[in-house]
Parts: sequence; structure tokens; C-alpha cells
Amino acid sequence: MDLHFGDSKPTDEERAAVDALLGPPQSSWEGADRSDADLRWARGGREARDRRDLLLPGLHAINDRVGWISEGALDYLCRRLTVPPAEAYGVATFYAMFSVRPRPATVLHVCTDLACTAAGAQDLCAGIEAGLGPGSGVHVERGPCLGLCERAPAALAIRAGDPVRTAVAAPAAVREAVLAASAPDSAPEEPPAETAVPQAGQDGLVLLRRVGAVDPSSLDDYRAHGGYTALREAFALGPAGVIREVTDSGLVGRGGAAFPTGRKWQATASQPDRPHYVVCNADESEPGTFKDRVLMEGDPYALVEAMTIAAYAVGAHRGYLYLRGEYPRATSRMQHAVDQARARGLLGDDILGQGHSFDIEIRRGAGAYVCGEETALFNSIEGYRGEPRSKPPFPVEKGLFGKPTVENNVETLVNVLPILTMGAAAYAAIGTARSTGPKLFCVSGAVERPGVHELPFGATLGELLESAGVRDRLRAVLLGGAAGGFVRPDELDLPLTFEGTREAGTTLGSGVVMAFDDTVPLPRLLLRIAEFFRDESCGQCVPCRVGTVRQEEALRRIAERTGAAAAEDVALLREVGRAMRDASICGLGQTAWNAVESAIDRLGAYE
Repeated sequence: MDLHFGDSKPTDEERAAVDALLGPPQSSWEGADRSDADLRWARGGREARDRRDLLLPGLHAINDRVGWISEGALDYLCRRLTVPPAEAYGVATFYAMFSVRPRPATVLHVCTDLACTAAGAQDLCAGIEAGLGPGSGVHVERGPCLGLCERAPAALAIRAGDPVRTAVAAPAAVREAVLAASAPDSAPEEPPAETAVPQAGQDGLVLLRRVGAVDPSSLDDYRAHGGYTALREAFALGPAGVIREVTDSGLVGRGGAAFPTGRKWQATASQPDRPHYVVCNADESEPGTFKDRVLMEGDPYALVEAMTIAAYAVGAHRGYLYLRGEYPRATSRMQHAVDQARARGLLGDDILGQGHSFDIEIRRGAGAYVCGEETALFNSIEGYRGEPRSKPPFPVEKGLFGKPTVENNVETLVNVLPILTMGAAAYAAIGTARSTGPKLFCVSGAVERPGVHELPFGATLGELLESAGVRDRLRAVLLGGAAGGFVRPDELDLPLTFEGTREAGTTLGSGVVMAFDDTVPLPRLLLRIAEFFRDESCGQCVPCRVGTVRQEEALRRIAERTGAAAAEDVALLREVGRAMRDASICGLGQTAWNAVESAIDRLGAYE
């Protein structure tokens, strides 16, 4: 363990940012000004070590205030938390949104992922850099998906300060992006969440019925539209009754793994080890995914209620909402909802007079796709690098802080509300026998009405694309995002169910549906997918760390070669892909080859 500190000192602003989070230091051991009274002893050393989980919020506090994390600021944060500086440096450099090198206070993140690449992101970046010019005081960062795929291309400006200021330009032209970076306070306000829901206001919606119909800032409006009816029903059923209803409904996880939710809740509830935790995974970083953002921006109290129900069912008294750092509006909406629910007695002690106590803490991610994996997310919350853990033990036995934990994503949790209000049988009647309930699909690309579409499981891909208004000259459809697979235009009768896509040799994933016409060069998309996985690999295991690099190298060579030479690289891709799929620790490496494989086999990408 490296406990050596350097000679660098924090600036007054950096010290103030850390102290605003942790409170003033109690002794010189923690970084207070020296005095004769506390030179020889540490006050609260054990308590400081128990606050290791505040490392990520502390890094955010410095980065938000100054724009980057200096050696002096990092040393001061480490003293306050009694964290070895070498470990903290490893955490700070793990996340794309942090910088340990000096940079301007304003950073403009420009998405260059799949939907934005297809919409001209490369030309946009070149135009922005030319428009800003040298000495602009703006750092332009080309990066992965910002979760604004329905408005591609997209850019997010973050200006450090107290308070930090943000502005979104989407769809972004050069002028709008430059304005967002140069004057965030003057940039146009984002459109309301319902603009991302083409079906907003239609009858028959279940999960999206309140988006656009209620004021997302008003708890009273939420309750007037049926809010907290499900929680009252949960208290009437009791914990075991809630789990039974969720189990009987057939609800499975909506993040891609499709594990039965009721089984996960029952396994956690039955663990004798205490305390239990509930974690909501709102770190949707899969390129093309933005449904959780729309739910949090348009119906935030629904997630607060759903997390409360989950906590009641499994006997948890504390929950964490891990929300991706690229979602400033969703973060502010959720923080307001949590604060209002707490002020009105819907979080905290003795909720609704039923004797159950539960509270939610929001933790921001900082740009790491791998943190969407549940155990990597736990490590991130705990203040470590967001690297996946080996399983078993599984999270229901040893999850967050080594305790039994239920982890679900936003869409999965919000499904619990209609299960309790309409009953498990009525809910299970929606969809198919093995894929029950409604499903949210994130549709983007070559369609007239991109956005979040709600359909019952069992609808076909063609019906979904017809609802979204697919354009002519369709070349391919990517299901499941970068970790998913391509299908051909003649496969639009594919049923959108977990079992239907599996039988067809592809995957439903988290519900990403990206349509590409023949104006988009397929090899460039595949190379971007390979670049994405190479950048996002945490590097912990050899198959993924090396395999993602070899995959990108082979695709670059194929782009420059033809004939037998290209065929050799295709064979190499297959060998590398099998090794990643079979031997990687987590889903990132196991799925990094999927889209490339499907493009070669189904689309004939390099024939």
C-alpha cells in the first residue's frame, strides 16, 4: 500500500471543493493547518477509511470546480479519506470525464459513436475546432455515446466552476455547438423529455403514459396521475407478497441479461447477512441506448417509488442510484425528486406510516462503459476502479460493500409499478408467454420518428420500424447496440422477444434498434465499434485487453487490403472473437465480437 504523499499543495479553490463535500478537516493528519495540539495523532482515522466510497464524489467535486484534478488536489483528497495516492490516481485515470493534466475549464464532449457518426459527427468535429480556433479556452473531446441518439449528432458542454454549468447541443450544427461551449448560460434550453417519445399522449401506454402528461418537478402532479398507488399496494401485500407478484408477472431484467427479477429479489431477501442494499443501474452507456434517460427526465418520481418498493421487498434501508455523468438534466431531475420525496415523508423513516425506512443516494458515474456491469458498478461506488469482479459469489450474496444487493436498471424497476397496480396476471397477459409485459425500444438512425417507442413483446421488427417511419434504401439494422448484432432488411419479420431474437441468432439486448441506409459505409461503422470496445475495455483480463486491440488492428488492415490478405484477417478476427467470448471476465469482452461477426456472416461486409 502506497501511503506516500508528494509536496504539491491544493489551491484554495480545490481545498474548498473537497471541504464542501467532506466538511472541514479535524487534524493535520487529514490536511488541516498544523498546530501543537494535533501533530502527533490522528483523529478519526478509522472513520476516514470507512468513507472510501466518497472518493468518486470527491473527484467529481474537484473536477466540477476546477475542470481537472491536480496532484495537490488529489493528495489533499487522499489525506481526507486516508486513501493511498497510488490507488486514487488509478481511480481518477479510469474515467474518461476526469483529467489529471491541465486543461481549460470548459470541455465540449462531441459524440462520435454510431448514430452520430452516421449523422455526420466527423464533419461536425472539424467544423467546431475550426470555429473555436486556437486559444478559445475550450477543450474539444471526441468521445463515446452521450445518450442523445434521437437527436444526433450531439454535443455536451461542461464549464467548471461554482456552480458547474452545462449545455447540450442536439441536433448540433457547428454554430449551436460553439455557442454551447462559449456561453453555456446562453445556449437554448433542451426540448422537454416527451419530444423523445413519438407516442406521447397515445392511449394504451404503460411505462411512458406519464411522460409529457405530468410535470416532472411536481410530486403532487405525479400523485394525481396515480403515483404511489403501487407503494400502498406493496405495503398491503407485504414483502413476500410483492416478490410473489413480481415473480408471477414473469418480469425479467431489461438491461440485456434477462434474468428473472423475482428470483433475484427472493434470493436477496432470504440472505441472513445484513444490511441489504438496492442499487439502480442508470449508467446506460450502450451506444444507441437512451430510454432510462427519458424515464428519469420525464417521470422521475416513478423511479423513486419503484426503488422504495424494491427496498421494502428485500429488506433494504438504503439505496444507490448510479447515474451516468453525461446526463446533467436527468441528474438534477432525480435529485429534486429524491429531495421532495424525503421532505414529504416518502423517503426516510416510517414511510407512509408503515414502519419501513429507506433513503436513496445518487452517485454520478464519470464515463466508463464497463461500469454498466453490476459488479464493476459496485466497485465504482465503493471508491475503487470500476473493474468487474469474478462470480461467484453473486451480488445477491455479496454485492455492494460485501452485502446482499439487488441491482436492476431503470426500465426494470419502473415495470414493477404496473405489475402491482394491474396485478401479475394482467401484466403477464401483455407480450408473449416467455417475454411478458411492455418493452421500450430506442430507435435511431434512418427513421423519421426516432425516439423511445413502447410496444408489447412479440411485435415484429418491421412493425417497430413502421411506427418509427423507416426511410428508403435500408441497408441494415443493428439490434442491441455495439454489443448486439446486425440483421438484414429481409429479416424484418423477426419477433422482438428474448427467445425470438435468440432463435434467429441475434440479441435483443437493452432494446437498441439502429437503422442504417446505404449512405453509411458499413466498414466505417464496424471500425468505430472496434474502437469503442478497445477504449472501454478496463484491461483487467488478457482476452479482452489484448483481443479488443487485435480486433481493431485487423479491421484497419482489412480496410486497406483485398483478396487473400483480407481473408486472412477475417480468419484472425474469428479466432480472436472466439477467445474473447469464451475467456473474458465480463460481458464487455464476451460481446465485443458480436456486431462484427454478424456483419461478416449476415451482411457480407467484406465480400
